[in-house]
Order: sequence, then structure tokens, then C-alpha cells
Amino acid sequence: NKAVIIYDAAYAEYISDPDLPKTIFEIEGAKECAIEINSLSKFAGFTGVRMGWSIVPHDLIAEDTEPGEIRNLWYRRQCTFFNGASNIVQEGGLAVFSDKGLAESRALVNYYMENARIIREGLRSTGLNAFGGINAPYIWLKTPSGMNSWDFFDKLLAETGVIGTPGSGFGPAGEGYFRLSAFGHREDIKEAVESIQANLKL
Repeated sequence: NKAVIIYDAAYAEYISDPDLPKTIFEIEGAKECAIEINSLSKFAGFTGVRMGWSIVPHDLIAEDTEPGEIRNLWYRRQCTFFNGASNIVQEGGLAVFSDKGLAESRALVNYYMENARIIREGLRSTGLNAFGGINAPYIWLKTPSGMNSWDFFDKLLAETGVIGTPGSGFGPAGEGYFRLSAFGHREDIKEAVESIQANLKL
């Protein structure tokens, strides 16, 4: 149908399942219909620094374009509206892809995924239906007793001092669910889980 998919691969490095693609271009035909964007914010802790990239394949077409036309338009747009990242940010970005930078970034991913495991197991120990935190640093839970996600937000905050994201913020299908992030210091993660275990009234 000549539509274009814009795929955000910011969490690709968190995917541990070898059967899941880390890039949309692992899927046959994607080069004709997809643009992939990515960032160093989640993988290398570049949040707020704004360093990323986009992949616009030569073969991409939409509506009545020819191969290469969208890529050329994208390049022109970027060169017109954006002067590029500063030299110091570019140097930082390059350092991420050095052997040492990649090792440190992978260690950071492993750290957050261990946080995710701690949260998931801690929630399950209370009887909550918690899942996720395997291929992304987020844990989802089903809100208890049919509670809507904003009411659960209020309850969790009032009883435990912990905040998360109501599922309804992700659209109508998210209602009845709640998301917690594994991005944080280990001591804070453990304190939050212990507070939920001790204080949340189910």
C-alpha cells in the first residue's frame, strides 16, 4: 500500500531473545517500506545529550516515488533543518562504539536488566501478575481487582511512595495495566520493591 513504517529501535540492545529481530531490516521487504531511527540514550546512557541516527534505505518508496528519492529528500531535510551534533557529542558517540565503550554500554544494559528481574520477581512475590523485563527494561503488571490504571497509580503512590506509568497513557489497550521502569540505581530499585512488598494492600 506504499505506506512508510518509522521504526524506533532505541531498545534493540536490550533484546536477548535470538529469535526476535534487533532491526526492522531483518524482516524481508522492510527496505522497501521502512525507516529505522535509533539513539544512544537507552543503550549508552546518552539521555538528554541527543545523539542518534536514522537509516533510510535507497530502496524505500512511498506513493509515487522512485527508489532513492525519499532518501535524498530526507538528506536534504536534515541538512536544511539540522546542523548536526556538536563535536564533543560526536566524539562521545564515537567512543561508545570503541571496544571499551561497547563493553561499558553492554554492562549498563545488563545492570538495568538485573534491575528488571528484581522488580518482576518482587512484584510476583506479592501476588501481582507481573511480566516483561526480558527484552526491554520495563515491567508490566495487571492492575489488581480490575482497578483502572490511574486509580492504581494513586494507590501505589499513597501506600508505597512508588510511581510508575499508568497503562492508559499508552492508549485504550493499556487500560488495566501499569508499567514500571528498571532505569535507576540498584539501591532505589530494591527500596521500591521492598516498599511494595511491605505496604501495598491487595
